[in-house]
Amino acid sequence: MTDAAGPAVRTVLGPVPPDQLGRVLHHEHLLSLTPGPWLSGGRPADGPAAAPGGRTDALRDEDQVARAVEALSGLRALGFGTVVDLSPYGVVGRDAHGANVALLREISRRAGVHVVTGTSVYLEAFSPAWAVRASVEEMTERFVLDATEGIGGTTVRAGVLGEQATSLGTITPHERKCLVAAARAARRTGLALVTHTTHGTMALEQVDLLADEGLDLGRVVIGHMDTHPDTEYVLQVAARGVSVAFDTVGKQSWDFRVEPDPPNPPDGEFGKRAYRRSDHVRAARVAALVAAGFTDRVLLSHDLTGEEVYLNRQTHGEWGYTYLGTAFTTLLAEHGVSPAQLDVMLRDNPARMLTVGSVG
Repeated sequence: MTDAAGPAVRTVLGPVPPDQLGRVLHHEHLLSLTPGPWLSGGRPADGPAAAPGGRTDALRDEDQVARAVEALSGLRALGFGTVVDLSPYGVVGRDAHGANVALLREISRRAGVHVVTGTSVYLEAFSPAWAVRASVEEMTERFVLDATEGIGGTTVRAGVLGEQATSLGTITPHERKCLVAAARAARRTGLALVTHTTHGTMALEQVDLLADEGLDLGRVVIGHMDTHPDTEYVLQVAARGVSVAFDTVGKQSWDFRVEPDPPNPPDGEFGKRAYRRSDHVRAARVAALVAAGFTDRVLLSHDLTGEEVYLNRQTHGEWGYTYLGTAFTTLLAEHGVSPAQLDVMLRDNPARMLTVGSVG
């Protein structure tokens, strides 16, 4: 690919005209399909292969790339040509300093699918120590450099900011700092900003914060709004001028964690938090947004990770990345969403968000 002087989308392999994206999965995590090196030989207790960057990590890198390429292989036949990887630093496959973002280039080459990468920091409890220590100015500069020079010492540049996260029912000082930094970086770079809400909470507060920072709300996507229990609340968020993401399609059940697992939990029976959101409800809510005139404000994706497939065997486990374009498309049609309206959500809306005025 060559540099483009006009409006374009910044992929990991270079600028692409927006009309060449095809359908877009706007929120995925391509390096999270195998959560750990267990399928590439495991990690020995000692010896050179156990060292970070050694043979085991090289094998795992190849496993992650090959697995993603296989998982993406059914998309082209359904009209999908682009996947956006919104993995924050240190979680869902992205390493703490971001250097393995370079693997996305190899995935894109082998799969024949455009890949756009984001840059962000996740919930405070999952954030790398360097991000927790950083000031808002330092975080802003980090995001700007990720967009203008490259992530983690690579030359892979972010084509979107996100998924920038806030917690369940609250925004911690660290999360506020990082969201402000992302907003300021978005203003400086022209990139769109995608957020993560935890079960849809704090969405209106996110919008208020971003508006206070002077960000164009038309360049904002509020994430995971399909997980909020109240359709009216989702409509209120869309009415603020932002786009809303129904980006956990097929993830009907998941374990809910607000912090990493403890290192040495006690033996015996234990409880855990879990959450359920049926795709019938998701489809009905998309139809409600369409009926309310918000077709041009909805983006769709799966947020598929290998760690959670076992909880969703009949959706992600059976269909993988093709679920949205097959079984869920049928559900949408049953709720009155037309093929043309679906194409707006899968083509026009993400292309508009990912396009910047000049990409070098």
